[in-house]
Amino acid sequence: MATHGYQYDVVVVGSGPGGYVAAIRASQLGLKTAIVERESLGGVCLNWGCIPTKALIHNAEILEELHNAAEYGFTFDNLKVDFSKAVKRSRDIVSRQTKGVGFLMKKNKIDVIEGHGVFVDAHTLKVTPSEFKPDVQEQTVTAAHFIIATGARARSLPGTQIDGDRIIQYRDAVVLPEVPKKLIVVGSGAIGMEFSYVYSTYGADVTVIEMLDQVLPLEDAEVSAEVQKAFNKKGIKTLVSTRTEKVEVTGEGVTVTVKNLKTDEVQTLTADRVLMAIGVQPNTDKLGLDAAGVRTDSRGFIEIDEVMRTNVRHIYAIGDCTGKLALAHVASAMGIVAAESIAGAPTMPIPAERYIFMPRATYCEPQVASLGYTEAQAKEKGYEIKVGKFPFMPNGKAQALNAKVGFVKIIAEAKYGEILGAHMVGPSVTELLPELSLAQMMEITPAEIARNVHAHPTLSEVIMEAAHAVEGHPIHM
Repeated sequence: MATHGYQYDVVVVGSGPGGYVAAIRASQLGLKTAIVERESLGGVCLNWGCIPTKALIHNAEILEELHNAAEYGFTFDNLKVDFSKAVKRSRDIVSRQTKGVGFLMKKNKIDVIEGHGVFVDAHTLKVTPSEFKPDVQEQTVTAAHFIIATGARARSLPGTQIDGDRIIQYRDAVVLPEVPKKLIVVGSGAIGMEFSYVYSTYGADVTVIEMLDQVLPLEDAEVSAEVQKAFNKKGIKTLVSTRTEKVEVTGEGVTVTVKNLKTDEVQTLTADRVLMAIGVQPNTDKLGLDAAGVRTDSRGFIEIDEVMRTNVRHIYAIGDCTGKLALAHVASAMGIVAAESIAGAPTMPIPAERYIFMPRATYCEPQVASLGYTEAQAKEKGYEIKVGKFPFMPNGKAQALNAKVGFVKIIAEAKYGEILGAHMVGPSVTELLPELSLAQMMEITPAEIARNVHAHPTLSEVIMEAAHAVEGHPIHM
């Protein structure tokens, strides 16, 4: 520990996948470290987002297979489905994971301070009881450096109050006691599409409303079209180019008024519940950032440089509260860079232009995984491109898995072969993405990927075929 007169070298505010990873890395580098958490170790990702939703999604995948059991030679007439047990399984997993984070804090000699942290000045944090931890004692903590990792929370439409009953957000949706008969999902990003898949598979009548002209609006247009087609086949209704005008709670449920932005047609929909999945807002408004002198943008996101430093040189910020890319693995990567920068250790800065190349994953069925520019974005930026695309259908492993939809699409710069984008939809593509992510970072070209021998039979062969397709010679097509 340096002789600076403060209690800690580093205090991390928030213990999500950015915060707790940053704390571990700081401790590994010899810094006396504490972490402040107002609710539960692991943050939203571990407790209310990434982890419990994947457990529910896996349950839904198994149920979907059971619905198609006849294709595998299984028949039965007494299938009983208990959604409450799916929720319980997901909460049990959360409990084990949070205990695991607690173990890592002890192992790395990181002090865990419970309560809500507010800056008194640039080196002092006052920690008070929070709504989740009302019985903790107020205390003051000082540090030479701070890492702000307070994340973000769900936002709603103007004038629409999330009540946790009829109008819900992801924290409510992940622990619903029963499946609603009718569910309207406002927003078709990853959260909206994942919950739509889960609840539809469990029998809900689901309608997805998206204001932009495609579901998964940040994805490549061909990927989004494939997902929308698959969802419609499952019975999930998708209304794109449709704006939600009004949400009203009634005695029987919820009434939603929507307007088609292309035809101006207005219609009224009814449901038992409405899930708001239109994005997030940063948890920065109750941190006392003004007292610390930390600057935010007009939306409340904290401004940072390529090593996560704010305008106050000893205060860093990572993860969703920076507005860079609201993904857990991105927050973790940012946390490592921040800790290493504070310690003066070698690191790999993340300049603003690198966030587009971070891996993105949506775990609905079919899965979606991507990085980099869409085909349209690459053209808009003036790149001369080559595009290779190969479907999963001809792939032997995909057929063995009964996976009938999807493809891999690689976008490369025409002259030198730099990977500008990779877009996948289909079976387990979230597990296939690291090959392309590493290739992009290390400047490996599609021609080199194509010459790398891929084991047979594997789904990864579709990546190899798409790489061959970039060069104009796919083998199995």
